Amino acid sequence: MTAYHRQKGSSFERLVADYFKVNGFPSADRRVKSGRKDRGDIGGVGIHDQWLVFEAKNTAKINLGTWANEAETERVNDEALAGVIIHKRHGKGQAGDQWATMPLSDLVAILTGKRPQL
Repeated sequence: MTAYHRQKGSSFERLVADYFKVNGFPSADRRVKSGRKDRGDIGGVGIHDQWLVFEAKNTAKINLGTWANEAETERVNDEALAGVIIHKRHGKGQAGDQWATMPLSDLVAILTGKRPQL
């Protein structure tokens, strides 16, 4: 990964974290990368007294399957309620316009506050 791509990703993470921060989640912030035990790109956002994991992607090429696997690994590492992929909606620069994607099981977890049965 080039310095340009790292900077692009960092800027996108900051955009997302700041959006959460000004919209009711004052503890939201970018997380430090931690290799195999990564716990997502954005921390400090929760619901039902549990944390959520956010994986931020600023790329033109969509790869939801790989990203969902990444978010699930990070959810488990963080013992979080759910994992959500926030990915760039090209042509849209405002944070609130970006895409949020997740498996249905994570949506049910967010709505109910508990991980669903299979």
